[in-house]
Amino acid sequence: MNLLTAERLSKSFGMKKLFEQVSFSVNEGEKIGLIGINGTGKSTLLKVIAGAEQPDEGTISIRNGISVEYLPQNPPMDDDATVLGHIFSGRSPLMQLLRDYEQAIGQLERGEDSPALQKRLLELSGRMDAADAWQVENEAKRILAKLGIDDFEARMGTLSGGKRKRVALAGALIRPADIVILDEPTNHIDTDTVDWLEQHLSKSKSALLMITHDRYFLDRVAQRIVELDGGKLYGYTGSYSVYLEQKAERMAQQQASEDKRQNLFRRELAWIRRGAKARSTKQKARIERFEKLQDAAPDAAAQDMDIALSGARLGKKVIELHDVSKRYGEREIIRSFSYIVQRDDRIGIVGPNGAGKSTLLKLIAGSLTPDSGRLDIGSTVKIGMFSQENEELNESLRVIEYIREASEQVRTSDGELISASQMLERFLFPPSAQWTPIANLSGGEKRRLFLLRILMEGPNVLLLDEPTNDLDIQTLTVLEDYLDRFQGAVLVVSHDRYFLDRTVDSLLVAEGNGEISHHAGNFSEYRERLKETEAASLSVKEKKAAAPSADSASDNRSREKALKFSFKEQKEYGEIDDLIARAERDVQEIEEAIANAGTDYEALSKLTSRHQELEAALESLLERWTYLTELAERIERQKNG
Repeated sequence: MNLLTAERLSKSFGMKKLFEQVSFSVNEGEKIGLIGINGTGKSTLLKVIAGAEQPDEGTISIRNGISVEYLPQNPPMDDDATVLGHIFSGRSPLMQLLRDYEQAIGQLERGEDSPALQKRLLELSGRMDAADAWQVENEAKRILAKLGIDDFEARMGTLSGGKRKRVALAGALIRPADIVILDEPTNHIDTDTVDWLEQHLSKSKSALLMITHDRYFLDRVAQRIVELDGGKLYGYTGSYSVYLEQKAERMAQQQASEDKRQNLFRRELAWIRRGAKARSTKQKARIERFEKLQDAAPDAAAQDMDIALSGARLGKKVIELHDVSKRYGEREIIRSFSYIVQRDDRIGIVGPNGAGKSTLLKLIAGSLTPDSGRLDIGSTVKIGMFSQENEELNESLRVIEYIREASEQVRTSDGELISASQMLERFLFPPSAQWTPIANLSGGEKRRLFLLRILMEGPNVLLLDEPTNDLDIQTLTVLEDYLDRFQGAVLVVSHDRYFLDRTVDSLLVAEGNGEISHHAGNFSEYRERLKETEAASLSVKEKKAAAPSADSASDNRSREKALKFSFKEQKEYGEIDDLIARAERDVQEIEEAIANAGTDYEALSKLTSRHQELEAALESLLERWTYLTELAERIERQKNG
């Protein structure tokens, strides 16, 4: 059943045409992903469909009785409202009942007890029973807890920006609606919460229209993809993977049509240049056809953003953290953390919100000072920090002025020297947009501009704090390609599972208790190992629970098989320290050889391959040392009783 129909919508922003004569529909229970480059009008289209903004032209029809819930990127909030008060801020009678009940409970908890209040609470409780509202209240608290909000009476004005947006998301999910419209719902939530939200929306009976850059999320939730490109809408039935296949086919067909048009155009051009005189009807017809061929030229396709820029050479020493600690008030965010960042590291930093991920990046960048411990930064290190806040972006400047502050021109990795204006064009800022004041750009366009500014400064260590927030998928794809070729270290905080899988080969996991652990592999590999560990732990617990109980602890010990080293393990245990020391020397020697290889790329390729082999061998030895050491300790404990 069709719930909403938008017909021939048009909208402009100043002189810029965002979309023109686009039509759109939403069917019952349908899950739709809206994608497109930042600045093309995606968020504006959502506002128009939700009724938060009027189109310049066109109409929107909604079936009688259909309710729409809309979550913008920056929802309006009453700072004095409690968390639950905001959640229950809808217009429906059920939401009003829940607000009244929570207000009465708040009065009682503040000691404002009176016979009138008791009577009011009794009446509201009866109405809650009749409307089955208790289930809605419990569901609201469950969703808030899933989103990391546990103080339901906190005032909205006291919450951080991230928490405010999560409360707003919870409100959009709990209020009854036939159509839910979400603008970037995965921003500001951690990976575990994204997993939960994915499952929640997939199971929901409400129709869904959303903007998101999270490609795994799109692929698993969306049943239809709608792309806003050049002011037009293109629809694709299926998941994000299906969209990629169908988009490639559409582009190939467009290219084939353009090739045919160009061939005909060249033949007509040759005839015109021969000086044919427009006397006969036939000649006039050919001239008119030539003019039509000229007019039929397709809109310029979005350019691929080539950002393979050269950077300063990075020496052997990059970044070393020695027993670094940081606390905010009584809370210890990072505890005695030590780590050595290598030249070509690709490190993802993950963990729950508030666990210290951004704090770690800020410590490395030097914008925060550790409470204890020290950081050693190599003399050749030039850090580029892409923060969540766009800290260095001066909105009073024009686009090209802002980029020229970094550099008038820049050299690409293949030696080409290009101007700031040319780089802006590669970043989808055409000449007509380069003198636009930054304040007039969309949020995503500002993020893209900020990214270009950082890269043009030629860093050799990149610190990326939630780079996927507010960046469109095309920009993310090119950034991922750039990181593939980037000659330096990259540390990235992100909740975007696809981006992490695509760009990193190891993880630092902030546990939330001050501890940070290191794990080899990308995010999906880490999650798979975590699931296997949890499953194994659960299996052991189940076996213990099923095992017959012993009469006493002494009987248990008498039946326990005596632990001991095998002959091979005993020999290994005696030799493994020397083997590790030798492996570490080999790794150090190969790193020195790489540093001295200069621009001999053939030698560098061989040395890098050998370095990877030696690192893997060292990792294997360290894992074996851990096992043997733990076994030795267990044997010793058994001997001592």
